[in-house]
Amino acid sequence: MTDFTIKTDADGVAIITWDVPGKSMNVMSIEGLSELDSIIDTVLSDDAIKGAVITSGKDGSFAGGMDLNLLAKMREDAGDDPAQGLFDGTMKMHALLRKIERAGMDAKTNKGGKPIASALPGTAAGIGLELPLATHRIFVADNPKARIGLPEIMVGIFPGAGGTTRLTRKLGAMAASPFLLEGKMVAPAAAKSAGLIDEVVADPVAAAKEWVLNAKDADILKPWDAKGYKMPGGAPYHPAGFMTFVGANAMVNGKTKGAFPAAKALLSAVYEGSLVPFDTALKIEARWFTNILLNPSSSAMIRSLFLNKEALEKGAVRPEGVADQRVKKLGVLGAGMMGAGITLVSVQAGIEVVLIDQTQEAADKGKAYSASFFDKGIARKKSTEEKKTAALDLITATTDLDALKGCDLIIEAVFEDPTVKAEMTKRVEAVIPEDCIFASNTSTLPITELAKASSRADQFIGIHFFSPVEKMALVEIIKGAETGDRAVAKSLDYVRQIRKTPIVVNDARFFYANRCIIPYANEGARMITEGAAPQLVDHAAQLLGFPVGPVQLTDETSIDLGAKIARATKAAMGNAYPASQADDLIFWMEDLGRLGRKANAGFFDYDEKGKRQGYWKGMHDKFPLADEQPDLRDVQDRLMFVQVLEAVRALEEGVLEDIREGDVGAILGWGFAPWSGGPFSWLDIIGTPYAAERCDQLEAKFGERFKCPDLLREMAEKNQSFYGRFGPDAKAA
Repeated sequence: MTDFTIKTDADGVAIITWDVPGKSMNVMSIEGLSELDSIIDTVLSDDAIKGAVITSGKDGSFAGGMDLNLLAKMREDAGDDPAQGLFDGTMKMHALLRKIERAGMDAKTNKGGKPIASALPGTAAGIGLELPLATHRIFVADNPKARIGLPEIMVGIFPGAGGTTRLTRKLGAMAASPFLLEGKMVAPAAAKSAGLIDEVVADPVAAAKEWVLNAKDADILKPWDAKGYKMPGGAPYHPAGFMTFVGANAMVNGKTKGAFPAAKALLSAVYEGSLVPFDTALKIEARWFTNILLNPSSSAMIRSLFLNKEALEKGAVRPEGVADQRVKKLGVLGAGMMGAGITLVSVQAGIEVVLIDQTQEAADKGKAYSASFFDKGIARKKSTEEKKTAALDLITATTDLDALKGCDLIIEAVFEDPTVKAEMTKRVEAVIPEDCIFASNTSTLPITELAKASSRADQFIGIHFFSPVEKMALVEIIKGAETGDRAVAKSLDYVRQIRKTPIVVNDARFFYANRCIIPYANEGARMITEGAAPQLVDHAAQLLGFPVGPVQLTDETSIDLGAKIARATKAAMGNAYPASQADDLIFWMEDLGRLGRKANAGFFDYDEKGKRQGYWKGMHDKFPLADEQPDLRDVQDRLMFVQVLEAVRALEEGVLEDIREGDVGAILGWGFAPWSGGPFSWLDIIGTPYAAERCDQLEAKFGERFKCPDLLREMAEKNQSFYGRFGPDAKAA
């Protein structure tokens, strides 16, 4: 079985088909590279072959990227010198793509080469676009579902098979930046407009073949190989190009705050490569690619945002032996922001939804949320009236509980009050089928307690969505003490239907995500009461790679919510509640009516349109600024460790059953420093011995909340890593 096959037609055009056995989408492997290299040699050496078309045997796609095992194999082949192995392996890819690009043409005259075109039936990502960029003409099917681009930056690396160098020289640094630095993926028509591809046609293979048969020497010579080539927009030593690179450097640092090494490495490869001839630029790209692959951040991001995320989405933690539980009819209780959002993502997946609220007006308003969403999509030409109508036809907005009779899953999203939820549970269970699963969308209330109102606790589960539902990728599934496997499987299958990433955790106060994010917000508030400038606190977090600092986060989520959570937690824990000055600040702000963005007043001042105008100076009347501000490293470590230690405790207590869920959940749920790969990956990067030592220092200086958990202490003494002890490979062994 092979990845690439070749068949020459009667016109002398070789059709090279990429079709990896057993894969829904092609990925490049070591074997595939070797096969393609051999086939290209055949094309170039056989006088009967006039040219070639590279296409895919997969319906609707060309390729999804590189098999990450290829990178591991490169490292292994180098033995004690992984850098050399990665560099040599990368240069082999460059040599193959350069062979395709030069196509046998004479080095001096640039004539005599054979035309090689790409015919893409659909999506082309990563190496799936880097390979076509090395061919002489790219034809793509008129497939609106297809996406074209180079998304590597999203998982902590950058295009290292020539994509960075070729796209920069093809489009110029400025035009290439959205695709290289943001990982932008676009539809075929947009890809053509941007210059990524050449043609969008009904039959790309036929069009590519016709082009090959009529191509001249000038048609296959790449601009950067022609005499007198000048980079679009100007090279760095050109006045216009100089300003482009100055701006790009500012933009990258402005967006990443220097926390993401791949972005800096990519920009270095582009800048340095732009100063030298093309083949030298490829070597520079390969060196920076090797550099970033050896950075622990890269390995951690690939593992969490690609391998672990994909494993969870494919059911890595789904109970075995449970039949398919896809949802056919969903009941949503409560048509507020959460209920409306859950309804929207469900109908987008083609699921029939009964949306219940106390009044018909409220239910209709919840349905209107979906209508408004589609209207915005239609205005941006990302949706159609037909799709809107089809989606709205799936929603029954009503006050009548009898409409729930045919449902196989209920998601309750009513007011966050145990009494209200208990009453609704009993009323609904009197109507729904015996085998219907009941889920509560609660963010803080223990599922085991809520399940006491149910007559079928084994079918009761928590499904915690993050707001706004349609934008947030994570869904936290919470098992109560009596939750059965079918309820877990049902929840996981539903989350897969709506194309989100699930994590499954055991019941505990605040579950996993909130037990980590609440201390983050509290630590920021605590530092303000100690006299730290809020600017320092928030900027310290952003320099760590967090999307927003803890002070801004509190304003965004609302200050009164924090006060409510503090009061409820104190009521539940009694004397065990760890009171702090953070509560004093939050309660004081609540009393002043400064409730955050929603009230146009909080830790920030806002204008009439709700735009932040800077931090509110009035907070320093009660909590004066300290003359000497805290050390940046202390601020950052407090913000990191206060979250990470909660993740370790969650694992220690059995709330987390799989560290992959801990890492993926942290990044997707609350934006935990993506460059780190998540809390457990970060601990592996810094090492458990140092982590335990730093805990002791922080505890001595700032308090017991930084006490080193027993599990971390034990692992530090044994010099163990979390993935070495708890990762899937360790479990398999």
